[in-house]
Amino acid sequence: MAQLPPGIRFITLFSRDQWYRAFIFTLTFLLYASFHLSRKPISIVKGELHKHCAASHEVELNSYREYAAQIQPVKKPSNVSQCGWEPFDKNNYKQLLGALDYSFLCAYAIGMYLSGIIGERLPIRYYLTVGMLASGLFTAMFGLGYFYNIHNLWFYIMAQIANGLVQTTGWPSVVTCIGNWFGKGRRGLIMGIWNSHTSVGNILGSLIAAYWVSTCWGLSFVVPGVTIAVMGIVCFLFLIEHPKDISCSCTPSSSSKAFLNGASRFRVQMPTLNAKETCKSQDYAWRQRVLNMSSYSQESCLKLDPEIQHLLIDSESGTMSLNSGTAVTAEGRHGTSAISFLGALRIPGVIEFSLCLLFAKLVSYTFLFWLPLYITNVEHLDAKRAGDLSTLFDVGGIFGGILAGLISDRLEKRASTCGMMLLLAAPTLYMFSAVSKMGLEATIVMLLISGALVNGPYALITTAVSADLGTHKSLKGNARALSTVTAIIDGTGSVGAALGPLLAGLISPSGWNNVFYMLMVADACALLFLLRLIQKELRCNADYTLFKEH
Repeated sequence: MAQLPPGIRFITLFSRDQWYRAFIFTLTFLLYASFHLSRKPISIVKGELHKHCAASHEVELNSYREYAAQIQPVKKPSNVSQCGWEPFDKNNYKQLLGALDYSFLCAYAIGMYLSGIIGERLPIRYYLTVGMLASGLFTAMFGLGYFYNIHNLWFYIMAQIANGLVQTTGWPSVVTCIGNWFGKGRRGLIMGIWNSHTSVGNILGSLIAAYWVSTCWGLSFVVPGVTIAVMGIVCFLFLIEHPKDISCSCTPSSSSKAFLNGASRFRVQMPTLNAKETCKSQDYAWRQRVLNMSSYSQESCLKLDPEIQHLLIDSESGTMSLNSGTAVTAEGRHGTSAISFLGALRIPGVIEFSLCLLFAKLVSYTFLFWLPLYITNVEHLDAKRAGDLSTLFDVGGIFGGILAGLISDRLEKRASTCGMMLLLAAPTLYMFSAVSKMGLEATIVMLLISGALVNGPYALITTAVSADLGTHKSLKGNARALSTVTAIIDGTGSVGAALGPLLAGLISPSGWNNVFYMLMVADACALLFLLRLIQKELRCNADYTLFKEH
């Protein structure tokens, strides 16, 4: 018998389920990367919408005096202003550019709360496809203002508002889909790697926008708009919402215990154990209870947790019995009723992480929208070079998200991991504001470090934490809750994302140092809202250690 080719041997190393999971992982990664790719151009184009015309005017005047006899007068295109693009060529340009950011992010924040509620009642594939096609239209619409010589501020504001609303279809959809396909094992690391789509999209968006920003900035929006629209078509053709749709197992676990997130049925089967295995099982159940991390729990654990018991009493559908040797069933994802907004808020940890994300996202999005302009002002670089350099912040964000997921999996402490990175981020931002004025090399180093510490907690909360809370044991496998929980957390964070760039636009005229002080205060507030959860994690760890000793 002939030996199989190396490629075929590689394919056979993995099961059908594993290949489908890898496909969904890659597809959702690319889909949401295209969302961030389409958001990034505005931050790159800001340096072109308003130029530092005083210096350039002086250079042009000297040049004119020197070569007046040799050169002929050249007529300027009507759509080009000496100080940039009208109406952003005025002295209040920072406020006008801040209004563009605020329009997009405020619409995004409001729309996110509605998106989760709507999204859990519609097929994810259709909902996401329509959102991506509409997002492509409104992203390109902003760039068409260049080609049609539009100088009305409200045209650009309305384009930003419309784009902000339709972009809310993305995050709840992809998180729900990835949560359906992957269980809780090593979720922090898996989602930390997966969440790098945010930084990858920002990097690609920066490079694409920077390529055309100095020559034809309209294409900096049109090309990303076409890209996300094409990805919307790919989504319609290939996205599989749930593993049960193609008869795949719902989690990669080979254990006899099964938890099918949002499947037609879910069950917890606990086989008969010998004395040694029973001891291990009880140890594991205790550990999962005190860390509040399990997909299922022993009956005694439920009795000892009043928060979970209260939620179970109020549950609207399904039955649950966790006695040893009993199979548990509930209605499927098509039969369970969607969780209410208030019901999602009552899940332990949702409010704390939502408020923490509000301030963490405030910091992250301030960098997203204002970093290229800051680099232009401090390093005196043109818009293209500043856009290219700003991608280093997102490179640091990739490593920060993966590191946060890895640490949180190892320690089994999501809140403590976020708190540690937030504690380090505040002094790092102060160092960045001071060191960035010392030269390009120092700026590069601080961009990488700041990107890791700022985006690490943001990435962990929006992915692994949201999926943990959206598949909380109190929900009894109702995957339709995942979209609502994700929307609440990210929607609250988006309020901060709207405030950050707006505040930066208002504060920056008084000096960039004041902007960094604002960001440091925001990091401190984010840490403050996590203190109760951090204390609970540390106390539970001490309880478990005492249990192990006895």
